[in-house]
Amino acid sequence: MNNWQQSSIVRQPAELGKIIVDPAEWYPNQMDGQDFWIWEMTEEELSETKEAIAVAEIKNRDLLDIEKNNFSLPTLGNGLSKISKELTNGRGFVLLRGLDADQLTRKQYATAFWGIGRHIGDPLCQNAKGHMLGHVKDLNADYRKVRGYMTNAHMAFHCDQADLIALGCVHNAKSGGHHMVCSSVSLYNEMLRREPDAVRILGQLFYRSRQGEIPPGETDPWVRQPVFGFQDGYFAARGVSAAIEKAQGLPGVPVLTPAERDALQLFKDMAPELAIEIPFQHGDILFLCNHVTLHSRTEFEDWPEQERKRYLIRLWLTTRGARPVPEEISRWSNGVYTEETKFYAPLEAA
Repeated sequence: MNNWQQSSIVRQPAELGKIIVDPAEWYPNQMDGQDFWIWEMTEEELSETKEAIAVAEIKNRDLLDIEKNNFSLPTLGNGLSKISKELTNGRGFVLLRGLDADQLTRKQYATAFWGIGRHIGDPLCQNAKGHMLGHVKDLNADYRKVRGYMTNAHMAFHCDQADLIALGCVHNAKSGGHHMVCSSVSLYNEMLRREPDAVRILGQLFYRSRQGEIPPGETDPWVRQPVFGFQDGYFAARGVSAAIEKAQGLPGVPVLTPAERDALQLFKDMAPELAIEIPFQHGDILFLCNHVTLHSRTEFEDWPEQERKRYLIRLWLTTRGARPVPEEISRWSNGVYTEETKFYAPLEAA
C-alpha cells in the first residue's frame, strides 16, 4: 500500500540570521518508523515500468537516448510529477520502492532507473570521464586523491553538484555503508539557536577544491560558495565535506581562521544528530534535493564476492531553475566536465 503524503507546511520567506519556516524542515522523530515519505509502487506502476524497459530493449536504446517522452509511464508518471514537486518545494526527499534489482539484469535496472529519472529532471555529467550514469562502489582508491564514492570510507554530510540526486540500490554492503540523510533547514535552525555567530560565518563564501575537474573557460582550481545561502526568500545549503579541506593550500586560497574552523566543526558535529538512516532494499531509488538535504555514508565492510559488493547507481539531475538558489550555488550545480569530456552512460563502475 502506498501511504506517501505530500508535505503540508507552508514556506515563509527565509533570510540569514532568522529561523526558517520551510516544508523541508524535519526531524528524525518525525520520520523514523514512518512510511509517508516512501512511495510504494503499485502492481500497475511496476507493470508499466517493465513494459517501458521492454520497449527500450526492443529499440536497443542507449541510456542517453531514453527520454521522458519515449519511456512511457502513464500511471507512475503522474506520481513522479508529485514526487518532483515534493523534492523541489516540499520535504526534499522521497524513497521510491517496488523495483527488485535482484530480479532484473544490470542493464534492465539501469534502464528503469534512468527512465524514471528522466521524469524527474535532466541528467548531468558526474565527472571528467563523462559519466552520465554514476557508480558508487569501492574501487580500492585513496580518499585523499579521489572522491569518496570510489572508496569504502565514511563520508561527511555533503551535497552533490546538481539540483537533485537519485541513488538506486543494486546491493548493500556486508556491514556498514548506511546511507544517512538530514535536513539542512533543520540543521541551520538548530545551529542558529545554539551558535548564531557560527551561522553568520557559514553564510560567507568558502573555497572548495574542484579536484582537477575544471570546465571549459574556467581556470581556477576552486569555487567559492556559502554553506548557508539565500535567494529570493529561498534557502539553499552546501555541505561541509572534504572539498573545503582539500582547497587549503591551493593557489590563492586563504587559510581557514579558527572561527571558521569552529563553525565548520559545529556543522559536522550537529548534522549526524539530525539524520535518519535510509533503509535501502535492493532496487530502491532515493531522490534528494541537494539544496535542502545533506547526505552521508558510514564506512563499510564489503562482501568478498564481486556480485555481492555494495553498489549504488547514481544520477545527477537539473530542474532548470525550478527552485531559486544563489548564483554561487546555481553556477556550480550543472554537473562536472572539462574541455576533453565526452559524455556516456557506462553500465559498470570504472
